[in-house]
Amino acid sequence: MITIYHNARCRKSREGLELLNESGKDFEVREYLKEPVSEAELKQILDKLGMAPIELVRTEEKIWKENYRDRDLTDDELIRIMTENPKLIQRPIVVKDNSAVVGRPAERIKELLD
Repeated sequence: MITIYHNARCRKSREGLELLNESGKDFEVREYLKEPVSEAELKQILDKLGMAPIELVRTEEKIWKENYRDRDLTDDELIRIMTENPKLIQRPIVVKDNSAVVGRPAERIKELLD
């Protein structure tokens, strides 16, 4: 099953969703701002992405700049911060089986669909 972690207010996320719709493949939409991810789930996503937690953080967000930018945080702390502040998670994330990509640009999602 393919899952897109989607933020409807984000243009890049909407582009990713459109690409999935056009693919004709079955997928589910997870609006992670309405249905937040757990720490365990985020760790699984990071494993599938092959990324360190800091790579998934939207460091230009106001909440990051004001509260966390200059702090030395552990991976576990970063994961907790992202689950408590899901706006900080890069988007969209598309997961298929044991693989995942951040759909920036949206064309990266095509890699997962082939």
